[in-house]
Amino acid sequence: MSTDEPVYWGLNPRSYCTLIHVSQLSSIVIPGLGIILPIVLWIAHKDQNEDIDQHGRVTANWLLSLLVYSVICFILTFIIIGAFGFIVIGLLNIIFAVVAAVKANRGELWAYPLSFKFFKV
Repeated sequence: MSTDEPVYWGLNPRSYCTLIHVSQLSSIVIPGLGIILPIVLWIAHKDQNEDIDQHGRVTANWLLSLLVYSVICFILTFIIIGAFGFIVIGLLNIIFAVVAAVKANRGELWAYPLSFKFFKV
């Protein structure tokens, strides 16, 4: 790492973008943190680096989409199928976060499938 490369919270931009995606998994340990932490990481440096802004936008799009899907699943729990929906979106969140993190570590931007475009990338 060269000394001229910007550092964000001790990480180079590529590693920081990876952290944005991986931070979603923090909800496994502390419920709700997986929504707050990626947004905080994105907002903290979105104006300083275009890659961070783009990765933050696709992550925020997915998190908001996940919220919409969760509300739908909650409503559907009254006819039992919503519980299955919660399991599916939980697994998709883990899989998508890992895939996005691996791609971000390679320097690629990966738009989460099934996410609505609340923020343009």
